[in-house]
Amino acid sequence: MKRNHLICLLLLAVLLLSGCAMKSTAATEVGVRTKKFALVGEKGVEDRIYPPGGTYFFIPFLNDWHTFDTKLQNLEMVIDAQRGDRKTRDDLLFKTVDGNDISLDVIVAYRINPEKAPYILQNVAANDQEVKEKILRTVARSRPRDIFGELKTEEFYVADYRQKKAEAAQKELSRILEPMGIIVERVLPKDYRFNPAYQKAIEGRKVADQQSEQNKSATRAAVEDYKRKVEDAKGEVNKMVARADGEFQQAKIEADAYFSRQKNIAEAIQVEGEAEAEGIRKMNEALVGTGGETMVKLRLAEALQGKSIMLLPMSEGGLNLKTTDINQLLTIKGLQAVGKQD
Repeated sequence: MKRNHLICLLLLAVLLLSGCAMKSTAATEVGVRTKKFALVGEKGVEDRIYPPGGTYFFIPFLNDWHTFDTKLQNLEMVIDAQRGDRKTRDDLLFKTVDGNDISLDVIVAYRINPEKAPYILQNVAANDQEVKEKILRTVARSRPRDIFGELKTEEFYVADYRQKKAEAAQKELSRILEPMGIIVERVLPKDYRFNPAYQKAIEGRKVADQQSEQNKSATRAAVEDYKRKVEDAKGEVNKMVARADGEFQQAKIEADAYFSRQKNIAEAIQVEGEAEAEGIRKMNEALVGTGGETMVKLRLAEALQGKSIMLLPMSEGGLNLKTTDINQLLTIKGLQAVGKQD
């Protein structure tokens, strides 16, 4: 018992002599305290998070202090030594599923889960650099290489295929790293490169494909132009047909009207002729009867009324016009008429 009291007194003396040390966290950092010696409670990593932007006081030599940055960070694995995390070539090298060599630039966007900072310190890494280099880099250079290697060579030219594999890689990294307190937000595939000889062949093929597409486009354009001209010609023909139909209908209407007029005239003439014939027939019937002779005489008298009648001498055989001097006869008659006037 006395020995324990002595130890406590010695520790208290050390604390009083050494004083307290000030620790702080930046705006995006969380702090984790490790108790190296505990007067109260257990020693080791404290299961407590010290929030960002704070200042804290601890007794030195008895406590350790670690911070983890929780902002979004990038792990850049690219061929350009001036851009990536390492000053050497750092892109992913692998083969496509159909056996062609390819290299791919990849950026992994991640962040630390602040709630798991004590767990990270105790079980994963002591600082941000170790998290990035020892944990994230190891996993990020392995699994994405396998996932992107599932693509065929030609599929690398299709952005949608690359994006789908990037999403698959992000899910796989999250599955592995989230239990460690590392949240993978995105996997971004960037530039890719094939073997130079194969790249040249691919470029030649793409040029040929582009030329083929241009030819197809020109053919389609010519076909569309031909279709347009055919439609224009159809339109003109339809206009001509419509015009001819209109003229035909107009002529037909005029012909029908003329036919109707002529038919009406013919019918009127027919009716008039029939009426006239009926009148003649009735008159003939009347003349055939007993009063017909009288009617004829009456009409003859009416016709001769006021007319001058000359009697010519008749021989026993009748008037002989061949031997009669008509001129002399007329002269005699004229003199007789003059004598009567005197």
